[in-house]
Amino acid sequence: MGIDADDFRAYVIRPTLQKLEIHSDAAELLLLGTAAVESSLGAYLKTEGQRTSGIYRMHGLTHRHIWDDYLASRAELASKVRGIASQHEFLTQPHQELTTNLAYATAITWLAYVRHAEFSLPKTASSLHLAKLWKTFYHPRDDLSIDDFIERYDALITPDTTQDTTPGTTPDTTAASAPV
Repeated sequence: MGIDADDFRAYVIRPTLQKLEIHSDAAELLLLGTAAVESSLGAYLKTEGQRTSGIYRMHGLTHRHIWDDYLASRAELASKVRGIASQHEFLTQPHQELTTNLAYATAITWLAYVRHAEFSLPKTASSLHLAKLWKTFYHPRDDLSIDDFIERYDALITPDTTQDTTPGTTPDTTAASAPV
């Protein structure tokens, strides 16, 4: 059993995106769907023989490319992301942060999407649209399919999760864009 989808969205994904100055229901759902398909929302964090880990099952090489090729030229954003990482572990075992620090893993996973110039996320998106974004920009390998994304999304993300139910918030009406 993994993390409750509503809790993960409200207490990890949303606050992390807010730190990155992203306010988008579709971005939250894309990240939630990514965690659902990759690890069944944290039901497993590492599979024997796999080089991916964490709730989003990110490969260490992808993590490195995000820092070297994307964040290296975006000092302000890099500083925000570095502020989410734990002080000691990030310096000694940066890839371990993808498993042990949910907020950091969420920030890096968002950047795995937006680092692609052609990435575009509308205000609202169906599970099929989210699955296509995931397949194109996050998981192009053949071991999981768009159908796998939709199946796990439908099974693990309740209908209530797709609507913002946090007290004091209003639904987002702006499209998500890459932080600059």
